[in-house]
Amino acid sequence: MAKLKIAGTWSGVLEEVELEGWTIATLREEVAKRSNCAPHSINLICAGKILKNGDVTQNLAQLGIKNNSKILATRGSDQQQGISFLAEEERSRRLARVMAAVTAMAERHADGSLPVEDFNIEVEDQSGKKVNLGSETDQRAVMMGLMLHAKGKHLIRQGNYKDALEVLSMGEESFSLCDPKVIELIDNVPILQIDMVWCYFMIRDIRWLSDAGKRLEMARAGIERAHGKDSLRLRILQGGRYPELALHLRLELLEGVVAYHTGQLEKSREALASARAKFVQLQVPDEALSLVMSMGFNERDAKRALRMNNQDVGGAIDFLVEEKAKKVQKREEDIRRRDEIKEQKRYGVTPSKKAVDLERLKELVSIGFDKELAAEALRRNENDTQKALDDLTNPDTNSALQVHIESRKRKRQKKATDSAIEKVVQMGFERSREQVVQRLTANPETDPTSSAENAQPQVNSTAAPHGSASSSAPSDIQDLMNEVEDPSDHSKAERDVEMEDELSADIAKADAFADYDIEVNIEGEAIIEYLSLIESAGSCEKMVPSQ
Repeated sequence: MAKLKIAGTWSGVLEEVELEGWTIATLREEVAKRSNCAPHSINLICAGKILKNGDVTQNLAQLGIKNNSKILATRGSDQQQGISFLAEEERSRRLARVMAAVTAMAERHADGSLPVEDFNIEVEDQSGKKVNLGSETDQRAVMMGLMLHAKGKHLIRQGNYKDALEVLSMGEESFSLCDPKVIELIDNVPILQIDMVWCYFMIRDIRWLSDAGKRLEMARAGIERAHGKDSLRLRILQGGRYPELALHLRLELLEGVVAYHTGQLEKSREALASARAKFVQLQVPDEALSLVMSMGFNERDAKRALRMNNQDVGGAIDFLVEEKAKKVQKREEDIRRRDEIKEQKRYGVTPSKKAVDLERLKELVSIGFDKELAAEALRRNENDTQKALDDLTNPDTNSALQVHIESRKRKRQKKATDSAIEKVVQMGFERSREQVVQRLTANPETDPTSSAENAQPQVNSTAAPHGSASSSAPSDIQDLMNEVEDPSDHSKAERDVEMEDELSADIAKADAFADYDIEVNIEGEAIIEYLSLIESAGSCEKMVPSQ
């Protein structure tokens, strides 16, 4: 018997699954039963592919589903009128693309491999310091969870709560793969739980009530564990600021809503009253807002700073100045890291597909070795400094390293020349390859496109002065000459670049306080609505005559 991990409309583990006896239809029925909905409304996704009933004779094993496989279950089109089956299938396909792209990016960035992109994805704490959480598997799981959470929050901001809920469910599943001890002191998981319940609330689906209550209990326990009792630990870390106030408001509102719908009116009233007090505390005075904006800050940033500093103008300005300095520093670090990645790509990857360690390279260069030679020694020896040093000091291996580097340079030059020739040919010239090569090799610094233009007949035109034309071709050739064959090139065609770019943009827009930066207008309206409902319910109880 096998086990299957399910996330989405229902999260849990299906046990005693007969892979050679069950079909997709059987699996769909079991998931639907636990999701309290019809089987035909359930879509199943595994390994980025949508599972369809297809041939009823094919069992799960024949379809490639194995023990401990992860299945994403999404709700079908019968839940929303007017959405066609094709539209729902496209939605499921897009969710599958999100998961596949997140998995691919986490695998590339969690193990120290040379990234395909010109950036690195790293886990940082709120001060911007890089954090290594547990094992490589833990790091990958946390990266996946954070990327999916960022995507889910982006969908929430767009008002697409249904898709956000699916993506957040995938994020929850990713975090669950991490050692609990590794993530118990960070607040990302409890915040994700609150975001999921917020989606339940905005969808207004009463069937999620029981699940919402459990998630809020876990969220409250997780936040207290991460922030400390009464947020004391967070207050110390943030220098007396109150970044979590809006988050606690949303948590208490949702607790009040769940308590109301389960008949616990007094508990609901207490939670909502506490949320209302926080809502009042978060209202920004016009005078304070004007003072901060007069210092050159925009309205959104000024409001955020005042809310996080308990409406203190001085504290808000200090906060904004600090954040501006952090952004400048982060931008400089990103540029530096981009340059480092370009340099690492010139050196190639180790046999296990890792990038050359630039810190160890600096050590070897500092004691007198040629940089390119030292990089090749580290690359061959999996960044083992001692082994690289042995190769560099051994005349035979040192000579072999130099021969390899020269050979690689010749390959780069050939690649650059071939590219330049191709540009000339694409302009419509029918000259032989040998003639083009002669022209390029006769003057390697010449722009091939400029040479081609000079070779054209001059019809009703005046020749430009020598050197006045500009072109990017020389720099293109230089880039090609600097490139090293990337072992991951064969997989680039399989990348979902569009989706990966979307995810990268979601990550880039986030900052250390993004999870706490909540506009509470909807929350304020909901507090008034439910307090009115409680008062109405209380009035009805008083009007009922005693027996």
